[in-house]
Amino acid sequence: MKIGRFIYKGKEIEGIVKGKTVITDCGKVCLEETKFLPPCRPSKIVCIGLNYIDHARELGMDIPDEPIIFLKPPSSVIAHNEAIIYPKQSRRIDYEAELAVVIGERCKDVSKKEALNVVLGYTILNDVTARDLQMKDGQWTRAKSFDTFAPVGPWIVTKDEVLNPNALEIKLWVNGELRQSSNTKNFIFKVEELIEFISSIMTLEKGDIISTGTPAGVGELNRGDVVEIEIERIGRLKNWVR
Repeated sequence: MKIGRFIYKGKEIEGIVKGKTVITDCGKVCLEETKFLPPCRPSKIVCIGLNYIDHARELGMDIPDEPIIFLKPPSSVIAHNEAIIYPKQSRRIDYEAELAVVIGERCKDVSKKEALNVVLGYTILNDVTARDLQMKDGQWTRAKSFDTFAPVGPWIVTKDEVLNPNALEIKLWVNGELRQSSNTKNFIFKVEELIEFISSIMTLEKGDIISTGTPAGVGELNRGDVVEIEIERIGRLKNWVR
């Protein structure tokens, strides 16, 4: 099922999305009459650098021996249909289409065998990056952490409807032009391996996000652009740049 968070008539609601209807504890609401909110409230977003074989080849980089991880702050999260704000400190920002894993329970030291048991479901994340600042700083924190640099949504699709997260088509368009097209079959580290690795380092809380890296085709965004990401079995996340 699709689980979402919304604003309806000035109030925050949560519900199950079926077609154009949101089913809540208080009844049914027309989806078109709501404003999307981020579908979860992560205490942290753990991101993976260089996790697609095609992206590594594109960059001419060696395949890593273990996952490369970094964090984005919760303050960077925005929802479907919200604006990405181009920061005044940057002269170049890039899109990065990513499958996001939403953790369903507090966990630590989870084995690969048990990893999917701690997953609530899956959503879409755009790991927006100030590429010039990443190059200037020599590390990723500032470049990845601006407010609005983690569009997430539009909802969470529960794991029972995504039986194999390691075999999903992923595509990104800018102003209707296809820029990224790949499949999570190209993961270097599968979802189960990522959960095992990350949970061996830090406790994962309910609602935390693991963003699984981006495929080949990363490129620039400009003010006024509309960026859309679609992942098989999940949906389409749409944002624009302001």
